Amino acid sequence: SICFSVLSRRRRHSPMSSVACRTSAARVSMSVWSDCSFLRIARQRAQIDSIANSEAEPTFDNTVVALDLAGELLTCVSNIFFNLNECETSEPMQELAQEIQPALTELSNDITLNEKLFARVKQLYDRRGELSLATDQATLLEKYYKMFTRNGANLSPADKESYRALTTELADLKLSFSKNALDATNGWSLLIPEEDSSRVEGMPGYVVEAMAEEARASGQKGWKVTLQAPSFRPFMTYCRDRELKHQVWEHYNSRAFGGEYDNSMAVKRIAELRMLIANLLGYKTYADYVLEERMAGNVEAVKGLLGQLLADTRAQAQKDFDTIKACAASDLHAGNPFVSSEFAPWDWAYYEERYRMERYNLSEELTKPYLRLENVQNGVFLLAEKLYGLTFAENRHIPVYHKDVKTYEVHDQSGKLMAILYLDFFPRQGKRSGAWMTSFRETYVDRQGREVRPLVSLCCNFTKPTASSPSLLTFDEYTTLLHEFGHALHGMLAEGRYPSLTGTSVYRDFVELPSQVMENWATEKEFLDLWAVHYQTGEKMPAELIDRIVAARNYMAPYQNVRQVSLGLNDMAWHTIVAPVAAAVEQFEWQAMAPATFFPQNPHTCMSTAFSHIFSGGYAAGYYGYKWAEVLDADAFSLFREKGIFNRETSGSFRRNVLAPGGSENPMTLYIRFRGHKPDIRPLLERMGIDAK
Repeated sequence: SICFSVLSRRRRHSPMSSVACRTSAARVSMSVWSDCSFLRIARQRAQIDSIANSEAEPTFDNTVVALDLAGELLTCVSNIFFNLNECETSEPMQELAQEIQPALTELSNDITLNEKLFARVKQLYDRRGELSLATDQATLLEKYYKMFTRNGANLSPADKESYRALTTELADLKLSFSKNALDATNGWSLLIPEEDSSRVEGMPGYVVEAMAEEARASGQKGWKVTLQAPSFRPFMTYCRDRELKHQVWEHYNSRAFGGEYDNSMAVKRIAELRMLIANLLGYKTYADYVLEERMAGNVEAVKGLLGQLLADTRAQAQKDFDTIKACAASDLHAGNPFVSSEFAPWDWAYYEERYRMERYNLSEELTKPYLRLENVQNGVFLLAEKLYGLTFAENRHIPVYHKDVKTYEVHDQSGKLMAILYLDFFPRQGKRSGAWMTSFRETYVDRQGREVRPLVSLCCNFTKPTASSPSLLTFDEYTTLLHEFGHALHGMLAEGRYPSLTGTSVYRDFVELPSQVMENWATEKEFLDLWAVHYQTGEKMPAELIDRIVAARNYMAPYQNVRQVSLGLNDMAWHTIVAPVAAAVEQFEWQAMAPATFFPQNPHTCMSTAFSHIFSGGYAAGYYGYKWAEVLDADAFSLFREKGIFNRETSGSFRRNVLAPGGSENPMTLYIRFRGHKPDIRPLLERMGIDAK
């Protein structure tokens, strides 16, 4: 019955029947998943063969639309399986993923290398001027034509076999990389025994209590630190013991670098495979290949953006760094018993927090009481209501894959069901680190002409409530929730006929605009006044505290900007190689990031080996997109600031021209339609306190 629920798509137009597709990995045997997956792969092969071998003259409907809707059941099963593998995985699921992924890669190659299928698409593409296609139809036709040409359709038979081999190996390596990064994150922890209670002195009570909960959960006594963000970050921010912080910092920044879960060779081979694939397709580098289908357009534009941001903010970022270093000097040169007197990266979070407190009288302890998770969630929902007229009603009858997950029906002003939203907020052993939005299903119109609405999920890793304290978010976590909710809005407000063009199916350097623009509301007093109250006293967050938050965030913005630029430089370095990397992975990384780095190289660490965004995720040659989107979001929000942060005319335009269309048109066209001009970098520099000339 579970298998039938997962596979049944005929009832998907009914949200209460379709939600049965989401089901706990614990309740679905791996044999069922395997049978479902391979059965659906076989069915999609049959559908593709039917399209390719049709004797009917190619039309947009019988070829392009049929191709876009082919494999609906496989898409359903694979979306469920791989999403659960990210947030509720197990060893059997990971093993099955290793079995399924090659089969999916082979299927993908069989589709894009199918000569008869390509011939039908090409015939339509060559005649596109005669077809009187609507904008989204023309976009879909071009998308499929490029899907073939950019995936080997024009290669010789011998090169097609090489392409198959390279892409299959790449898919396997990406999966292995992800598994190693997760296992390395989960595989190390530090226990501070009860007799060493002095080593946790001075830390906030909620941090100490959370560490004690971690220890108890594993049957230990004392205080436990893990490499999961809700444990790692507070520890590094508040612990005074440099020896312990040194240990924790080095383990965090050397995840999957050497040892049992080493990703060093995988990093180099993934970069090499991508280069070889790009070369085979006629591109100099993998970045040239990727950026052809991005707003930025080419490598020179990306390097130009990163270079300009670095040049404009490096000097101010150096001042930020020197300020925190000076703040630390009095401690480090006063006979501190731990390690050495050199200012080190494991000191940064602690002294940045101390400086923030000294200069701005601001600490996470002051802001967290106003950021109770339930209140933040209500505030985010309220923002969506004010901007887009959405309402959220919890539905506890919808099956979920873990007891912590909550589900909501999302309706617009007319009462129309827009989406089902899943909220999964807390860390656990089988869930990867970080925060992300994903979809179990996109919006589209099915074969019977019925609109199918999306199933959207938000996954985060916030600190769980304890026996004496609710879940209180840091300001960064609160901003993260706004960010991911922006992605969710992109999915929930999607409109369109074709699943491959709706929601977040847009250029990678455009997809971050809806998420990053939402972060701008984080410090708006008019918004905070509506919901941000002290969880104990009920008082509103004071205006002067909000002013201090804004001042503190603006003060460190240049430093944080340079940090993000360094990650973009690392990504571009790996994906602009023209020969296999001979240097050690840590040396290659250091050379790439050094222009935007302030601390000296630490030979024991390497971030690339756990840089899942670019090595196993979808951001290869695209991490710059976060900075690109910052330019877009600062420019876009300047219109909200001009018209009013809840102005319905502005938000309505943003919905119509950015959120709803998905990938149905070129994103630059959509952005200009909303903003009235191309993106302007000046609002971003002004937001960072840089004189924009």
